Amino acid sequence: MKFTNFGLATAFATALTVTSPAAQAEELSFATFLPHNHETITGMYAWFESEVEERSGGTLSLRLYPAGQLGAGPTQQYRRALEGVADITFGLAASTPTLFPRSLIATLPGRAVDAEDATRRIWTVYDEYLVDEWTDVKLLALGTAAGRMLVGNRDLSTLDGMQGAKLVPFAAMTTPVVQGMGMVPVQMEPSEHYTALSTGTIDAAVSTINNLLPPWNLDEVADYAIINTPASQLVLFMVMNRERYESLSAEHQQVLDDISGLPLSLALARSFDDYDDYALQWIDEQIKVGELNVEWIITSDDERAKMETAVADGMEEIYQDYAERGIDDAREIYEALNQ
Repeated sequence: MKFTNFGLATAFATALTVTSPAAQAEELSFATFLPHNHETITGMYAWFESEVEERSGGTLSLRLYPAGQLGAGPTQQYRRALEGVADITFGLAASTPTLFPRSLIATLPGRAVDAEDATRRIWTVYDEYLVDEWTDVKLLALGTAAGRMLVGNRDLSTLDGMQGAKLVPFAAMTTPVVQGMGMVPVQMEPSEHYTALSTGTIDAAVSTINNLLPPWNLDEVADYAIINTPASQLVLFMVMNRERYESLSAEHQQVLDDISGLPLSLALARSFDDYDDYALQWIDEQIKVGELNVEWIITSDDERAKMETAVADGMEEIYQDYAERGIDDAREIYEALNQ
């Protein structure tokens, strides 16, 4: 399967970093809980690896440890970078929500239409509101995957149909929003969705559109795939052990500095958006030949409006919860993200 060349080298790169003859060859370990064929690896990681090697003249390279080889699951990925288990790790901010409460505000339904849009919005507010959450590590990327689809075994295309449904959201902090729409939030990791849908433990999950395809194949265990509902964002990060970063030569640090931040974050977001675009084409083809395993439903604008009203009511509870935890600018951050 081929993925779009992101073209970020043209859009964002400065001139290639010139490494001095004295530069020592360095290899950085990159750990992810996701399998080797996941879009973040075939898309973002492939671009990152190529850029690092080209810009360093081959003196800096990456070694991939996929599928939890250096530690399973998303929950401990941040700590594994912090403690140096891996030089670089990829993880979900929602797996350690107490560490990143302000960054997680980007999870909430808002004006972002896809992952790239949401990621650009994050970086417009990063320096003012979010930077203090990431000072213990070298932040390489902070982006999102867009939860534009509800996939499951109940028709959730109307507000009435949502009542009582057991839904897995992207983050526990969205609970008031989920409850505001009448659903019951159930927390579990993405790798558990397939089994939970097949056993009836849950009715549906918030999902990227491409999760109907490998490696997740949710079309095998779901009856409905619903779009045009209030979309939330899965906030993702790539972080590097700070001591390891500081141990690199100035030339190698500059290579990472030139790539990290918005450029690498957009590569991450586009990994999901590109695969979503591919999935939409595949879905259209399957519908035409009558072979799509799920019923594809586009929620009406009237029902979408009802859902958004329910979401707005839930937001007030979220702001109050943040204030009780001493974070008084949650509404301000959300509004800045959604200008």
